[in-house]
Amino acid sequence: MLALATIGFAINFWAWALISPLGASYKESLGLSDFQQSFLVAVPVIVGSLGRIPVGALTDRYGGRLMFPIVTAATIVPVLFIAFVASDSYPLMLIGGFFLGLGGTTFAIGVPYVNAWYPPERRGTAIGIFGMGMGGTAISAFTTVKIVDAHGDKAPFVIVASILAVFAVLAWFLMRDAKPPSPSTAAEGFWNRTWTTFKLPATLQLSWLYAIGFGGFVAFSVYLPTDLHNAYGLSTSDAANRTAGFVILAVIMRPVGGWLSDKVGGIPVCVTCFGTVAVLAMVEAFQPSLSFWGTVGFLGLAAALGAASGAVFALVAKAAPPGKVGAVTGLVGAAGGLGGFIPPLIMGAVYGQQGNYDLGFALLAIIALLTMFFTLGPVKSRVQRQAASTDAGSAA
Repeated sequence: MLALATIGFAINFWAWALISPLGASYKESLGLSDFQQSFLVAVPVIVGSLGRIPVGALTDRYGGRLMFPIVTAATIVPVLFIAFVASDSYPLMLIGGFFLGLGGTTFAIGVPYVNAWYPPERRGTAIGIFGMGMGGTAISAFTTVKIVDAHGDKAPFVIVASILAVFAVLAWFLMRDAKPPSPSTAAEGFWNRTWTTFKLPATLQLSWLYAIGFGGFVAFSVYLPTDLHNAYGLSTSDAANRTAGFVILAVIMRPVGGWLSDKVGGIPVCVTCFGTVAVLAMVEAFQPSLSFWGTVGFLGLAAALGAASGAVFALVAKAAPPGKVGAVTGLVGAAGGLGGFIPPLIMGAVYGQQGNYDLGFALLAIIALLTMFFTLGPVKSRVQRQAASTDAGSAA
């Protein structure tokens, strides 16, 4: 079941990331401004992030065995819409990209689905393995441009739609829920439960951390091809390949971040990661050559953001009240995806005004530094208070 969920997550993320490798091509063919291009590649993140909240709630009620094939099948529609209807129209591309975000909501299906199959002491590792499905964005970066060059503009979309269809059928027949879903989870009402969970200090604090950690990864995965093309003059294919390398390293480091959190604690890991992001973002603000420092900086950012993503979810179980871990996970996951939507817009606007990305990377450095201190302060205090409360409850 873990393997099926991870494969399904990767395939849906592949679909979710189909537009970004072709951003430069769409800019030329549709005559887009820098901001319009950045908005186009960022739009799928909207549904992929905010959509995780209702999709996660539906998964609690109906189970991953039902939700995985349904969402996977639904993602086929925008994939084919972009290929055969929208590619010559910017407004239609925005509509297609919006609904393409459905693929990104599968994260909210997979986390509770995988959690239910494992005892608490093994869930961190299991979720870390499942999280590697975000490598679907690397598959997109590696293959999309090559497929277009070899077989035409529609080919990658047709291929992905076919793979989505195959997985939807396999998931329908092979996936099973660890335990029957309980419709009683809806008794309180979706909006009431969501609002109650949103107001928890742990939700707000960890949402911020995940918005910077995973959101940073999402932002780079969708906008780095554009950055490398504009700032360094790389071809579309070369920029996509380098982005794929960035994504693969981040994917590998995600379970590493979770494992390190089990060993030394999530707070030290997050502090180290966000501090590293601050330093390396400032390095990239000077647009160093890709022959050494530029590449080292981007790869270091990938490692730090990937490890931070794993470490934040290791903190959820420690900072959230018992019985609220699943609900907090859904909102934190949504914040992470949404955190990837805004940076590409800022980078596009900065490049349009200044002709470089220096200010954008400087802002990332400042935000990462503030997040590091935020982790050392309120987040650390919240984890300690929750630990004390849990210990007191156990003693009682």
